[in-house]
Amino acid sequence: MPEITTKPRVKVKPQTERPKLYKVILINDDFTPREFVVTVLKGEFKLSEDQAHRVMITAHQRGVCVVAVFTRDVAETKATRATDAGKAKGYPLLFTTEPEE
Repeated sequence: MPEITTKPRVKVKPQTERPKLYKVILINDDFTPREFVVTVLKGEFKLSEDQAHRVMITAHQRGVCVVAVFTRDVAETKATRATDAGKAKGYPLLFTTEPEE
């Protein structure tokens, strides 16, 4: 009688890598009204009144402030929409993105 050997089945789980995250950064300028910046932060980034005010003040004092962190597509979309909201009103409001370290 021939000898039968069995091998255990090996399940290979594909390893999915988490997407890299990107920071949305508010760049301070001396022309956009503070109230408008707060309105954009509340509308686009869903920040509370207090959070939006703190982000705006931090950007005003330090020159820049990280607003939030998202995946690349979301971060770029939100930064573009927020910047476009400022342009629509004639303000030089600027949001940028950069990879999180």
